[in-house]
Amino acid sequence: MKVLLTATSLQPAYGGPAYSVSRLAIALNGAGVRIGLWTADQSVTTTPLLPPSSRIERLTGSATQAFRAFGADVVHDNGMWLPHNHRFAKLALAHRIPRVVSTRGMLQPWAIGHKRWKKRLAWSMYQRRNLQRARHLHATSHAEAQHLSRLDLGVPIDVISNGVDIPAVHRQLRDDARGTKTALFLGRLYPVKGLPMLIEAWSRVRPAGWRLQIAGPDEAGHRAEIERAIAAAGIRDVIDVIGRLDGEAKLRALVEADLFVLPTHSEGFGMAIAEALAHGLPVLTTTAAPWLSLPERGCGWIVEPSIDAIVAGLRESTSLDSATLHAMGAKGREWMAAAFTWDDVATRFLSVYDQAIAGECSR
Repeated sequence: MKVLLTATSLQPAYGGPAYSVSRLAIALNGAGVRIGLWTADQSVTTTPLLPPSSRIERLTGSATQAFRAFGADVVHDNGMWLPHNHRFAKLALAHRIPRVVSTRGMLQPWAIGHKRWKKRLAWSMYQRRNLQRARHLHATSHAEAQHLSRLDLGVPIDVISNGVDIPAVHRQLRDDARGTKTALFLGRLYPVKGLPMLIEAWSRVRPAGWRLQIAGPDEAGHRAEIERAIAAAGIRDVIDVIGRLDGEAKLRALVEADLFVLPTHSEGFGMAIAEALAHGLPVLTTTAAPWLSLPERGCGWIVEPSIDAIVAGLRESTSLDSATLHAMGAKGREWMAAAFTWDDVATRFLSVYDQAIAGECSR
């Protein structure tokens, strides 16, 4: 089977989709699938997320050139709204190639509301029709699938979570009598992530013996807004805002932190949450992320995406001793290792591709 995987970018700064699409490509290739991988920004040729020895075919040029050069049995398009997504939809339709679309959270309520008028116009002109012509739609969570089903597109929706790699390194139990604990945010600095709420909540709680570390690439100038909020709250002495972390620096931040915080307004999956759990970190996030089972799994907290609710979550989580936080993180790591393997994800996608091909052949 030949699968053409498309993405907007595989630069680490692009966030969760860059990691999940590249890792899916590797897993599918390992399962014997011939993968052609194309990105709109041509980062497929330079991304550090693919091993140099990979047999994945890195496709360059325009969407049309990549489509014609590879000759896929299935097109798996990741994302929507952009010109290349529309182009692949037209190419697949014209050549009767089945198309699977991963919406990647881009039809969640917050995402729809962002740049609303442009999206309403695109929806009426081509985007709804493009999704209706897909053979399957992919959601990474049941919450995302529910939003898709309300659109009444008449296309099968498959819920397949992303996988996560379990690092070999283990976090060490911290001695409460030594050093300051760290709450870590790691992700894009962008309004959807809810950082202004977190900063206000942190200023209200001011947990003794804790620092907040905010790490990630700036997007649309949001870092400046965050810096102003920190200064206005008078808490520069307990919050560090740093840039993007990759490789060893990212691993070190995850291993050395005590708590992961994601005060998000909207997440399709929340790759950062899965990675934090895989590294043995307990997680505090909101009901806008599809991780409502964190409390029952004993590895985190779920609160409403509001300042008052985040304040309550911070007060509870930062009041715990290191041994309790460490034990919660261990439960999260065990959960990820048992239920979120990339091999299982690849197997499930192969079934979707087979169904898409069978459905196209029967038309």
